[in-house]
Amino acid sequence: MSRPLIITDCDEVILHMVAPFKIWLEETQGVDFKLDGANFGEALRWQHSGRLLEAADIWRKLGDFFKTEMDRQHPIQGAVTAINELADYADVVVLTNLVDENREKRAEQLASHGLIAPVYTNQGPKGPALQKIIDEHQPSRALFIDDLAQHHRSASETVPETIRLHMCGEPMIANDIDCAFEIGHADARIDKWADALPWIKKRIEV
Repeated sequence: MSRPLIITDCDEVILHMVAPFKIWLEETQGVDFKLDGANFGEALRWQHSGRLLEAADIWRKLGDFFKTEMDRQHPIQGAVTAINELADYADVVVLTNLVDENREKRAEQLASHGLIAPVYTNQGPKGPALQKIIDEHQPSRALFIDDLAQHHRSASETVPETIRLHMCGEPMIANDIDCAFEIGHADARIDKWADALPWIKKRIEV
């Protein structure tokens, strides 16, 4: 008999990313990071000139961070314990928007924090990737967790039967990002694992 499947994002759901990214930029890269709202394009400025970084430079900094600085990331409160508890009742996989060459590094990173789970990498909207994962696992039901509204929209369009939880565990951005629940693309918005765990258990009938 098939089990439920939980497909969860990593950054800002399991691990903090924006906060350590900001520290790394300001301490080592000569870049100030001041996020006003959720617009990364206007958050990064060169310290020596005050000029905004071009989009290509922002993507380069993000790429460099994930290549060399992932050990700066630390778990969001309650995430690892909650996911490991859920793994007793459901299959759990991680779907992360990183380049494919970083898949093993992400799996090792999560394992170092006590979370062992298959990792799938993706670029762009996550709906098609969700469809492939669900087709592979053939679960009794599927539940998707992500911090970005655009991925919930993609999921709602591609796999509408999937239960969708919008979660952002990073206080620095949680109040500024679009809310997928308010827009209508997620079934709930819960930012703390202590509150999310019972909600998830109920949805997968634990």
